[in-house]
Amino acid sequence: MEFLAAFHIHSKWSYDGSWSLEDLAAKFRSRGSRILMMTEHDRGFSTSRLDQYREMCARASSRDFLVLPGVEYSDAANRVHILVWGPVPFIGEGLPTGETLSAVRAAGGLAVLAHPSRRDAWRYFDPSWADRLLGIEVWNRKYDGWAPSQTAPSLVRDSGALPFAGLDFHTQRQSFPLEMVLELEEPISEESVLNCLRARRCQARAFGLLFNQSLVRTALPVLKVAELSRRRAASIARSARGSQRS
Repeated sequence: MEFLAAFHIHSKWSYDGSWSLEDLAAKFRSRGSRILMMTEHDRGFSTSRLDQYREMCARASSRDFLVLPGVEYSDAANRVHILVWGPVPFIGEGLPTGETLSAVRAAGGLAVLAHPSRRDAWRYFDPSWADRLLGIEVWNRKYDGWAPSQTAPSLVRDSGALPFAGLDFHTQRQSFPLEMVLELEEPISEESVLNCLRARRCQARAFGLLFNQSLVRTALPVLKVAELSRRRAASIARSARGSQRS
């Protein structure tokens, strides 16, 4: 069976999040999602805090809706970010990406490279990471906007990683028709979702359509224009607010 997962989600457990786990579960359930793939920032986390967080994710879950705990790890330069799920103990803050990926694999976890276009993280991609990455985020609503990343496709092609589409949800502004489709059997559980991902039975979806070369080729010109217009409008709005304050 196919289940929708909201991918790359932050709650108040992240230093810059604004929603509770319970409110996120209600919001995305109303949108048809059955799984929240959480990705709290590593800043301020610890082994004990991760244990508490996992417990709260379990409490926010139900028989037919899973809040999957996950952590977003950053390197010391805060440039390369890795999204991690599974039975992985807290690794620590600011570690080299290769070290983080090795720790995740050793613990039996799963890792996805987040928003490669942010701060030109794609330029620092090490091909040796490929065998420790499940996927790469090809569309991140927060940083790519209304059009997919232009730097991620070559990384996906060269590494063999799966494409992921994520909201990087912190506030309502990141709401957008991006999601993952997972093929698994009920009941939904952390184990069944992780096994589904390990088996690569998942696909990125945008606007209700599977993210593939045909979709990108057809929609990309329109999406680029829409994103350019959105950025211009946002710039004008920021300038207007600055003028009002002065």
